[in-house]
Amino acid sequence: MTTVVISGANGRMGREVIRAISKESDIQLVGAVDLGEVGQDAGVLAGIGATGVILSNDLASVLEEVKPQVMVDFTTPAVVADNVRLALDHGVRPVVGTTGMSQEDLADIRERCRKKGLGGVVAPNFAIGAVLMMAFAETAAKYFPAAEIIEMHHDQKLDAPSGTAIKTAENIARVRHDHRQNENTEVTKIDGVRGGAFNGGIRLHSVRLPGLVAHQEVIFGGQGQTLTIRHDSISRESFMPGVILAIRKVTELHELVYGLENLIFE
Repeated sequence: MTTVVISGANGRMGREVIRAISKESDIQLVGAVDLGEVGQDAGVLAGIGATGVILSNDLASVLEEVKPQVMVDFTTPAVVADNVRLALDHGVRPVVGTTGMSQEDLADIRERCRKKGLGGVVAPNFAIGAVLMMAFAETAAKYFPAAEIIEMHHDQKLDAPSGTAIKTAENIARVRHDHRQNENTEVTKIDGVRGGAFNGGIRLHSVRLPGLVAHQEVIFGGQGQTLTIRHDSISRESFMPGVILAIRKVTELHELVYGLENLIFE
């Protein structure tokens, strides 16, 4: 039985993870943390009935009390890195779906995982179709000289461009053997738009609207033709098979893995 604490348990993704875990016989929810609805039963908030797991607003206390094997984090860019460090300090393996972490934070977390011999998973996108979309884009990048990425998300998403868009751009630049990718993996912000220009001349565009969940198009252009690769998550349920896979796999890892493709295509 793999025991799990969810950080961000009362958010839309957190509640979806609670529902997904409740369907698995080998994974058990033992703790839930959020700033809202403290003292409420996590299962009731997720719509599955009482679980006996009560929401707390103190991650350190929960990790110390229940000693889980895994922490799943769907919080905000402002707190996710510190949450992961706290989990690692308690010997807990992180599975992170929160995007917006800096390259410096990722490098620090990677080194902490290495030193402690603990596995960790950070995934810009947990949808299997999105992982395949990125893989197909890598293949297309070998044959088309130009590419632009349009990512579209709900209007409550705090970071732009999305982690998926940045990861896609990184993959395309790597396939093109663009030496400039090693200079800077951050995006350059452009005043007046959400998004920016990634290394290698790849333009990223961000759309934030109510009614959207998570969507991305990668448009390639060549002489007399274009190719569009698109993925749509129309429900947050689309992310759950990937989250469950990561929870199961992270206990077998001894280092940080960035990107769900490393678990699917291993």
